[in-house]
Amino acid sequence: MAQTETVTHELEPYYNENSKVLILGSIPSPKSREQGFYYGHPRNRFWKVLSDILKEEFPDTVEKRKAMLEAHNIALWDVLSSCEIKGADDSSIRNPHANDLGIIINKANISAVFATGKKAADLYNRYCRSSSGIDVICLPSTSPANCSCSYERLKQEYSIILNYL
Repeated sequence: MAQTETVTHELEPYYNENSKVLILGSIPSPKSREQGFYYGHPRNRFWKVLSDILKEEFPDTVEKRKAMLEAHNIALWDVLSSCEIKGADDSSIRNPHANDLGIIINKANISAVFATGKKAADLYNRYCRSSSGIDVICLPSTSPANCSCSYERLKQEYSIILNYL
């Protein structure tokens, strides 16, 4: 079992002034921190789902992932700047501190904010909603831990993003 550790977010937000939607996780997993970019666990379905709904080839490198996000005006970051957490278990998060989402929202024309999981949505509503002025749309987690959610359901749910691009 993983030990509780204090994690400080070290990944930069990925966006530009053309970003239209912002997709938020809670905080980068150990694999993502190791890889240096978001959703880095090889069994996480985020990149597969996103590439499928965008009708793009699967981006198998960080550079290809960034290019796909940029081509479709998608910003990516996390709700939290730091917290105490056991491994990648969002349910173990304690002492959360939120990122300043204004860094993105004030520079890009964000029309929708999505959370990749209930915990990210709850944290957003608690710490970021009042300052951002944008309601969050909660999507199912693409984590391998969320094995009860089928791939087809993930694709169906994530397709709502297309309405805002």
